[in-house]
Amino acid sequence: MEETRFSDIGKVEAVARMFEGTGYSPDGNPVSALSGKGGALATAGRLFLEGIDFDLVYFPLKHLGYKCVVAVAGELLARLAHPLRLSVCLGVSAKLDFAQVRELFGGIAAAAREAGFAAVTLDLAPSKNGLAISVHAAGEVALLTGKRMPAPKSKDLICVSGSLGAAYMGLQLLERGKADFAKAEKDIAQYKMLVAAYLKPEMDWKVVSALEEAEIYPSAGYLVGHGLADAVKRLCRDTGLGAKVYADKIPFEGNTFALGKEMDVDPVSAAMNGGEDYRLLFTVPILALEKFRRDFQVFDIIGHLAQPEAGAVLVTPEGVELPLRAQGWPREDEGELTDN
Repeated sequence: MEETRFSDIGKVEAVARMFEGTGYSPDGNPVSALSGKGGALATAGRLFLEGIDFDLVYFPLKHLGYKCVVAVAGELLARLAHPLRLSVCLGVSAKLDFAQVRELFGGIAAAAREAGFAAVTLDLAPSKNGLAISVHAAGEVALLTGKRMPAPKSKDLICVSGSLGAAYMGLQLLERGKADFAKAEKDIAQYKMLVAAYLKPEMDWKVVSALEEAEIYPSAGYLVGHGLADAVKRLCRDTGLGAKVYADKIPFEGNTFALGKEMDVDPVSAAMNGGEDYRLLFTVPILALEKFRRDFQVFDIIGHLAQPEAGAVLVTPEGVELPLRAQGWPREDEGELTDN
């Protein structure tokens, strides 16, 4: 099969071909920012850089495109917003041909369809420093949902939508496999769920509609993308309340502890600071507990909001309360950024 080069077909034709078979149109099928039903606009965006956010040595391009959409669209779902429009810009280096970039966009389009985006736009630009992926999303919080969301209160339950720390452990396996491909093949077979958690995180795209149908309205929501500690600290900052997370309530993938022992990695630390799990974290009023547990069994209750003086803490099985620290946050006791 003859290789298609960008220089042969040009940018406009390349973009048009990218959209073939995706169900979306190159013109973006322009829609208004809002649906006209009086809801509130929610936006999210992120830039992904080769060598920083992903490694093409082991990352399938289609999975990479899918994951980039999950990372951004998940922010909309955490705010109870319905996805509307997705804008993508790809900085393409000379080492990628048209077919490879089309495969990448195929993953983006697949995730966009599953998420329910009404329109997708794409721009292409040259890059001298490897592949760059810029994704921006817009969505709408329904008017009724916005009105019914209660203010966060002490004792609201902190719930997460699945296992944590698995993506970090999967990344460690893939990095180890770069030096030993035979070992990598064995690792992937033995720990395939952990590797999958990193390469292709799953998202329940219907969760917002399901919450609305059940008439359960979380008091706050976050995407756990940079570790649980970061999400909880943001929760405390935004609400002005404290939070207690119980270490023995954090959900883990089945063989996380076995791999943690093998690689000398504490799974709890991986969950708190590892990142890229892309799980939803909601705070749910305690009066909605029974209904929430019945209708949303995929969520685990891992803690609760508390009075401000409690701070953001991890409670060990022995009852010891440890202050949460997260990347990019100042140490409360030292006033400087932490690397933990």
